[in-house]
Amino acid sequence: MAKHISDSKWDAVLKSMDRRDFITTSITAGALTLAPRFVRAATDKTYRLGLLLPVTGTGANYADGAIKAVMTAVADINNRGGFLGKHPIEVSYRDTHTKPDVTAREARDVIAREHVQTIVGTYSSACAMALQEIIHENKILHLAATSNSSKIVNENYTPYTYEFCPNSRMQSGAVVVAVARMIKKNGWKKYVTIGQDYEWGRDTQNGFVTALAKRAPEVEMVKALWVKLGETNFASYITAIMAMKPDFLYGAVAGKDNRTFIQQAQQMGMFKRIPYPGGLISVTELEQQRKSLPRGMIGLARAPFFAHLDQPLMQKYIKMNRAKYGEDAYPTDWAVMHYDAIYGLEQGIKKAGTIETEAVKAALKGATIDTGRGRHSFRICNNQLDAPAGYVGAVKDYPQYPFPIYDLDTMIIVPAKEVWIPTCEEVNKLHKKRA
Repeated sequence: MAKHISDSKWDAVLKSMDRRDFITTSITAGALTLAPRFVRAATDKTYRLGLLLPVTGTGANYADGAIKAVMTAVADINNRGGFLGKHPIEVSYRDTHTKPDVTAREARDVIAREHVQTIVGTYSSACAMALQEIIHENKILHLAATSNSSKIVNENYTPYTYEFCPNSRMQSGAVVVAVARMIKKNGWKKYVTIGQDYEWGRDTQNGFVTALAKRAPEVEMVKALWVKLGETNFASYITAIMAMKPDFLYGAVAGKDNRTFIQQAQQMGMFKRIPYPGGLISVTELEQQRKSLPRGMIGLARAPFFAHLDQPLMQKYIKMNRAKYGEDAYPTDWAVMHYDAIYGLEQGIKKAGTIETEAVKAALKGATIDTGRGRHSFRICNNQLDAPAGYVGAVKDYPQYPFPIYDLDTMIIVPAKEVWIPTCEEVNKLHKKRA
């Protein structure tokens, strides 16, 4: 086993696994491979899973929960002998640094060196789209459980990608449903947007602006502000927003940047003057900013555990997560979607009766699977899971949780089919031609 490591970047990843479940077969500054320590059934062939998520960069705080979920789910399946009870799962991890060129390099390496059959990742949509070219070329399955630009399943579609998140068009549409009600109620006339200047931020902002113009044509966007990925000082943007005095602000900001923006906007008093409905406030933000988040702020979540406490798989995720990582460690949205991805893959393999990629791809096509968010199906024309498009709610304290969640009495859950592209004919026209 290679023992050299140039820094401590893997500490968080190693802490996410139980040493009773895995052994580290290789570890360097750029790669980490984990194999099951014990296999509790007769084995046939190891299933090699690639995991591409950032330990560094703006998406690292979301990736933490995702990595933990993948390792926990893999350990659970391996304790049952692996896929089909006889294919133990080996995980090869690569840090994408939230950079498309690094993602492409690491994807090619993990395919060539580790012979992975499926890649789970990434955080950034730009990274995911770079990855798609490689998995399509090599006929490797790709499970997207954080990156969600609508282009992943539409313009850049490949039959090897399965999307477990609501895509950005769906997510923006969910916010529009809620914001349109507020516009009518409050008589709002103008708004400003702030977004991260990369694929997801641009696509999400465009989706919101386009959908809102159709649903509430009386309201005007007066300014679109763009911030670089990794921005640490939002003061000038916040000052400009307050000077424009919009009726509300819409944000397409995520990851560490989102945490920084919310903290600085709170300190500068922006939220007391300007409503901020529908900004991304996932369980990660609710946990990490539990003391500072304004109660009553209207946020958007992608897969919050508290919306599906009646679902057996969600109950399982919560139980496993808290058992592994502490009583306060409820699964984040990003964890939930990665749990869904791993167990969704398991269901596809069970349906196929084999781990062979083409058979699994065919088995998942249009399949209905059990998830933490209920039973949902992949759309036949683009492999988009029809899980809820978004959860819009007001931040509120509940005594049973150590951090705020959403007001369960007023939270809006928007169905996928209410906001996604209406017909497969329209979707197919967007697909680019592939070999």
